[in-house]
Amino acid sequence: MLVRAGAAAAATATTLPGLRRLWRGGGNGAAACFPLGRALLDVRGAEAALLLQGLLTNDVTRLVAGDGPPPGAAALPRALYAHALNVQGRCLYDVILYRLHENPEEEPRILLECDSGVLDAIQKHLKLYKIRRKVNISPCLDLSLWAIVPGERAGDIAGSLAKCADQALISTPDPRTEVMGWRLITKKGANLSEIIPGSQIGNIQDYHRHRYKQGIPEGVKDLPPGVALPLESNLAYMNGISFTKGCYIGQELTARTHHMGVIRKRLLPVQFLAPLPRDSIPEGAEILTESGKSAGKFRAGGGDLGIALLRLANINEPLCLNIAGDKVKLTASIPEWWPKPASK
Repeated sequence: MLVRAGAAAAATATTLPGLRRLWRGGGNGAAACFPLGRALLDVRGAEAALLLQGLLTNDVTRLVAGDGPPPGAAALPRALYAHALNVQGRCLYDVILYRLHENPEEEPRILLECDSGVLDAIQKHLKLYKIRRKVNISPCLDLSLWAIVPGERAGDIAGSLAKCADQALISTPDPRTEVMGWRLITKKGANLSEIIPGSQIGNIQDYHRHRYKQGIPEGVKDLPPGVALPLESNLAYMNGISFTKGCYIGQELTARTHHMGVIRKRLLPVQFLAPLPRDSIPEGAEILTESGKSAGKFRAGGGDLGIALLRLANINEPLCLNIAGDKVKLTASIPEWWPKPASK
């Protein structure tokens, strides 16, 4: 089943000014299309949303047309961001869900985007809790996933997507934050220049640099399974959690932390004074204050940019990364897209 991209694309047109303001990727101003190496799972069946509802932090029922809003209410979302947690409330997988079905008469069908390195693990995780539910789970090897960020002269991207709905199965604003542009799902081998005239295939490293500059975690390097906590990872800021949906695995600790209202550490973008050699920083390398006090841990990065879990009380102090006894200076910043004031 192909999903027409026209309606979703038209709805994104109003976000262009904000996207162009927040994207500072350079280049010639055309739309940058980044081929993502993340995997897609097809989760379909009458109880697909019910299965995911008990495993993910967000309210998956919002994607099910039959349980959607009454006439006149806001349209059903095309995509949702969420985490799957373990029983201790720590992140296992970060996912984006895409709604493929269009009306209550159709069989519910949801595409699940995840880190390709955990594709087998997340399939086993879903099948473990599937039990006898009427759900089919299978990888989508015939589809390609793209991130699209418009430049200053990107033109009418929404209109282009609407005209090429036969090649663009899904086109939707990234559900995490407007700074990340669109997510586009196409058939394998689709011609991006036909779907978005004037667009250019970007270097995936530029996409990651953009993520790190904005403090957007993605994948197991940024969110180590069994280590990362969802609220410290800014899940609420990225529209990835519902505090009213009811029970799901890992909910208890997450809800308690939220209602206490105290989050002392968060993932933040960091910048080094000079580019670091590739793969020179061990996972979880300690970040120190000038006085030698621990301020947090480095997660991942590339060149002179990265992402780190830092104590909010220390982010305005001089900081350095401790690598095999050597101290490399860095600065942390609060992203422009964060809600203000960022008090939690």
